[in-house]
Amino acid sequence: MSVYAVGKTICKIFLSSIIRAEAIGQENIPKEGPVLLCSNHISNYDPPLVGSFMKRKIHFMAKEELFSKKILGSLLPSLGAFPVKRGAGDRQALRKGLGLLEEGKVLCLFPEGTRSKTGEVGKGLSGSGFFALRSEAAVVPVAIFGEYKPFRKVTVVYGKPINFQELRNEKVSAAHATEVIMENIRALLADHRNPDNKKK
Repeated sequence: MSVYAVGKTICKIFLSSIIRAEAIGQENIPKEGPVLLCSNHISNYDPPLVGSFMKRKIHFMAKEELFSKKILGSLLPSLGAFPVKRGAGDRQALRKGLGLLEEGKVLCLFPEGTRSKTGEVGKGLSGSGFFALRSEAAVVPVAIFGEYKPFRKVTVVYGKPINFQELRNEKVSAAHATEVIMENIRALLADHRNPDNKKK
């Protein structure tokens, strides 16, 4: 069994039994082909939460500082992570991300770039729009809400893929594409955090 599979199993057991995590909408994730997951960000536990309930392996960007830590730094590549320099246009990380999508893999991004202190979805950075426009990936919005506390509940919702082909054809800016993604995440969060919204 691979390091990724072992890590995924451990995380799923912990999240399901201690945190009581719930996953909704896994059927919305394409079974094959490139997928770009774009999620809001409320905790350092978000990456394992998003990946634990998916059959497919996900790859994600992690701040380069984490790779300097002895144990964690050696484990992260096996867990699907690759480094990115925050606050700057890291061309190497962009090329790596596009390469993964070209290979038909799953890339997970947290467009806000940092954790939300309020639980509300903030402004997204243009990187997610860049990947969505420059690839043929299915763009899947993801919403996370709840509390990562023992015996509380946290939920991850995988939404239906966003139709990005028209935006690609129109050659919109990365910033505009990112805002479309963020609007979808906000809508997904509102619908599932407040179920009554669906009835309106």
